[in-house]
Amino acid sequence: APDIWHAPGKFNPETGKRITTDTSNLPPLFQDVFGETLLELAEQNPKIVGVTPAMPTGCSMNKLMEAMPQRAFDVGIAEGHAATFSGGMAKEGLQPFCNIYSSFMQRAYDNVIHDIALLKLPVVLCLDRAGLVGEDGPTHHGVFDLAYFRPIPNLTISSPMDEHELRRLMYTAQLPDKGPFVIRYPRGRGVLPDWRCPLEEIPVGKGRRLKEGKDLAVITLGPIGNIAARAIGRAEKENGISIAHYDLRFLKPLDEDLLHEAGRNFRRIITIEDGMRTGGMGSAVLEFMADHDYTPQIERIGVPDTFIEHGTVQELYHLCKMDEEGIYKVLIKK
Repeated sequence: APDIWHAPGKFNPETGKRITTDTSNLPPLFQDVFGETLLELAEQNPKIVGVTPAMPTGCSMNKLMEAMPQRAFDVGIAEGHAATFSGGMAKEGLQPFCNIYSSFMQRAYDNVIHDIALLKLPVVLCLDRAGLVGEDGPTHHGVFDLAYFRPIPNLTISSPMDEHELRRLMYTAQLPDKGPFVIRYPRGRGVLPDWRCPLEEIPVGKGRRLKEGKDLAVITLGPIGNIAARAIGRAEKENGISIAHYDLRFLKPLDEDLLHEAGRNFRRIITIEDGMRTGGMGSAVLEFMADHDYTPQIERIGVPDTFIEHGTVQELYHLCKMDEEGIYKVLIKK
């Protein structure tokens, strides 16, 4: 296969043999949960088709391609075409799942606006590799999508905190009359070794209060909420403070009930996202609070206004103060 050495990981340079480790006890890769769930949904819904621009193994759409080759399309490295092609199939009554890495979706921005959002077509845009991706370097970080998609009318923008939420969002996105639906999730593994769950609808624009608290509120979007939850546990245990935690789930439409609750009850709010601090979820929360005359002190944690270089995900999160340590330090500030 032409892509066998595209991203080989570690290998022995003498023999060319790959070095593998046993991953059977670990949580799955988000991409594999996507691939398995897409196939499961396609078996139930005959309208579903898959589209990817030359990334079938990277996003695990190869599972659908092997099982239903006539319902999956690799259009080559042509992201704009992938979006427009998906819009065309949606207009004819199909339900495309178009999977494009977040950083490469930038190439299809115009196509998403004109050929999907403007026409309110039911295309599910699955943004793999969202957030900091680690060893692929500054070209591959998927850190801009929340900010660049947020202003576009008709889009639903979501990010699952774990694998169960990814499955439920995918199920929700293919139900009738949902319109264009963005689901962003990171490179790498989730948190649930037992990742299979019933496919249930999530109310669009509804987040979750994961934890009560009275001193400050933390609002997270996506899997970084799991890192935040660990930091919250540590901050409460070591400093005797009480912290509420909300998983926003949707950047668009915003859960206004959840944000009114946070605005009314807390003088201090911290937002945490795996994307640019400029224009993303924290900015949306700031705008909401200003628009409704709430005046909490708001601190935003996210990727700073710079291109982040090459490094492991752990190193980069630490660099951006988005790891457990960085979040913990913000939580305990007086």
